[in-house]
Amino acid sequence: MYPLARFTSAVIKARRMPKMALTDTHVSQHRCWPWDIDVWMELNNGRAMTLYDLGRTMISERTGLTPVLFKRKWGLAVVGSSVRFRRRIRTFEQFEMRSRCVTWDDKFTYIEQSMWKQNGECASHVMFRTAATDKNGIVPPAELAKALDTDPTPPPMPDWMQAWCQADATRPWPPMQDGLV
Repeated sequence: MYPLARFTSAVIKARRMPKMALTDTHVSQHRCWPWDIDVWMELNNGRAMTLYDLGRTMISERTGLTPVLFKRKWGLAVVGSSVRFRRRIRTFEQFEMRSRCVTWDDKFTYIEQSMWKQNGECASHVMFRTAATDKNGIVPPAELAKALDTDPTPPPMPDWMQAWCQADATRPWPPMQDGLV
């Protein structure tokens, strides 16, 4: 079940925080609750992705993107992701999430997020390829940047992110129906 109480709390908190530029880093504090865990008593990977949704929602609020989306009747979609889980987050453990928009190209916006344990270790890191959409399809990120009074010129894409994009472009689409091994 989607954590609606957490979602509502995140939106309210973000609206009370100072505005931030599109490429600034948003930092939020979280706790792993019993309903977030799997059978190994740690943060479930699916719930981690849902919590990352909340981080992106807070970015949207703090950058002023949310009112732009509603005004223009745009939506947001995740169109790709790459995630690394490296350290366990256990029940009741507190952690910090860092979320930032890294760059964009002609179609997509790239967002980086990470969860950090209190001892300073990174527990997980994810890169999302996202898109703003309207009734005609993808809204160019430069148009989105202009709507936010941001320079539409994208920041340089890090090499590791470029390599992911290039590797993902070689992946067959649609996948072969019998391609699963």
